[in-house]
Amino acid sequence: MGNRITIIGGGFAGLTAAITAAEAGAQVVVHEAHHTLGGRARTTVTGQFRTNEGPHALYNGGPHWAWLKQRRLLGPMAAVPPLEGARFRFRHGDALRRIPPLAMLKLLRRAPEQAPVDMDFLGWATGEVGEEGARAAAHYAAVALFHHDPGGLSARFVHERLRRSTKLPPEAHYPRGGWSSVIDRMAAHAWDLGVRVETGSRVAELPEDGPVIVATSLDAARRILDDDSLCWDSGRTALLDLGLRTRRGDAFIVSDLDAPGWVERFTAQDRSLAPRGEQLIQAQVPLAPDEPRAAAIGRAEHLLDLGFPAWRERVTWRREALAAGRTGAVDAPGTTWRDRPAVDRGDGVYLAGDQVAAPGVLSEVSFTSGLEAATLALRWVGVRGLRVA
Repeated sequence: MGNRITIIGGGFAGLTAAITAAEAGAQVVVHEAHHTLGGRARTTVTGQFRTNEGPHALYNGGPHWAWLKQRRLLGPMAAVPPLEGARFRFRHGDALRRIPPLAMLKLLRRAPEQAPVDMDFLGWATGEVGEEGARAAAHYAAVALFHHDPGGLSARFVHERLRRSTKLPPEAHYPRGGWSSVIDRMAAHAWDLGVRVETGSRVAELPEDGPVIVATSLDAARRILDDDSLCWDSGRTALLDLGLRTRRGDAFIVSDLDAPGWVERFTAQDRSLAPRGEQLIQAQVPLAPDEPRAAAIGRAEHLLDLGFPAWRERVTWRREALAAGRTGAVDAPGTTWRDRPAVDRGDGVYLAGDQVAAPGVLSEVSFTSGLEAATLALRWVGVRGLRVA
């Protein structure tokens, strides 16, 4: 048996799998349908603005941080500005406030293990701290969920993400220059290891030789594998990107506690994302299944009215988008990550991505599943000497 491993998809999960397999001595080829690598971790360059596909951060408490750092793939990172000077604001009672409700802060003392898997978050949190604090916490957690109804999801699932996103000092860090800077380093490392990367290479069916890792969206994997069971709930989110002329006093973050929504000034921590004298604002507002994008954009604009005075007169660039089914898995009451589509599909076929059965928050799911898929594929071809840390 040869030691060739095929990977379909050149995003964060696919590149993680490719590097892991190549480091163990396997021959690896990556097929990426687009002309650039990265998947959801692409950074788009428009004029002098560099934007990720929605707000992106990399948590330093996750397993991917140590893995990337050990391989010198992490690169320069920007930390969250000091909270006392960063103008972190909360919309609560349709007014801008400096601190969230006390009941929400009280809920943060609960360990993730205290939240039940089989109960919805809003019901559990209401019993713990009352409805006001529970709703505020659910809406805040939407930044790590991209979902229109965080309170209706599994209490354990939401509370873990709430705790991670509010941890002090903050876990969230930002790759300087955008997420593509990390992807570019990963791609260069894969190339140095002998990985063959073919961009603009759309794969419609599985190759006949060797194991294959399908590191695509779950929708694409369902088509490639012709497997209708590959389904899991995800979010649907409106994205609004703005270039604004700089003005003193603008907020760093406006978190909507009255409804799910988030606005962030990314140039507060990385000036390279916008031209001199301008700043980059990115907003994400989750949408209900049948809700029009315009409704969410209207809510984002209301948050901008609160946190960015006279923003309409300062706009130099604007872009709107809709992210549907591309925002990671969400777990309903009674389910955990173990209930999602399994990484091992049998007969040498493996899944990787942010909606499969792997633990973690946001990009950590893609990383963990990519690592697991590569480990299983290496076992399939009989390669030993796997380096996993």
